[in-house]
Amino acid sequence: MAKEKLEVIKEAKLSNNCPECFNQDLNLTFYQKHTYGSFFHKITSELSNKLICNTCHSTIYPVSWTDDIERMFNYYQKTAIPAKKSSKPTLLFYSLILVLIALFAGLVYLFISGAIQL
Repeated sequence: MAKEKLEVIKEAKLSNNCPECFNQDLNLTFYQKHTYGSFFHKITSELSNKLICNTCHSTIYPVSWTDDIERMFNYYQKTAIPAKKSSKPTLLFYSLILVLIALFAGLVYLFISGAIQL
């Protein structure tokens, strides 16, 4: 089963007022989803974000955003450049391929040398 991890691609401090406590200490973070499997490491194009107030430690959802917060979010969303969607094989994948090639080469050798006959 593949493990999923959200990698931080952009983090910004906002000086807008928090809708909960009206303090000016907000933190906006953009994440990109990575999946780690036994044979492949995949970088997906799926992006997510989180806006947290550092004073009251509450997550601020888009429903309660003000126009100023939304304007800053749109600006920082344009500056958050995600990694390209890709898939890379792991060391386990390469070692499995190497073992299969060695087994196939051994069978071909035994067949050619006459040790195995059909």
